[in-house]
Amino acid sequence: MHPLLNRLVTELGWPHLQTMDEVEAFLARPGAHCLLIPGDPARNLETADAAVVLPELRMVFQGAFDCALVGDAIEAQLRETHGVLKTPGFLFFRNGRMQGAIAKIRDWDDYMARVPAILGLAETGV
Repeated sequence: MHPLLNRLVTELGWPHLQTMDEVEAFLARPGAHCLLIPGDPARNLETADAAVVLPELRMVFQGAFDCALVGDAIEAQLRETHGVLKTPGFLFFRNGRMQGAIAKIRDWDDYMARVPAILGLAETGV
């Protein structure tokens, strides 16, 4: 695993979801959630960027959502199921239902507009 992805699990304590049952259990918890579908860091240089951007987004939005890293074994199935084929992808859920997604790395302003819209957050002022 790429060191920046590993940091999400070891230092930040994010779940590393390896099965669809684990995904379902994570998404069944109360609140909003974001699944990071990283893609292959050897072929996609944006994967490392995503591992830096998503924790920053979580901090900016003051923990309005929690995060988990999706394992290689289920990544393709999740991408196909939710129609987010490009990686890295941030898939946002609430009450077990996908609210929206952001694929590939974007400009910071794009995140500041899209994340609140996806999660239905009030104006954040950030």
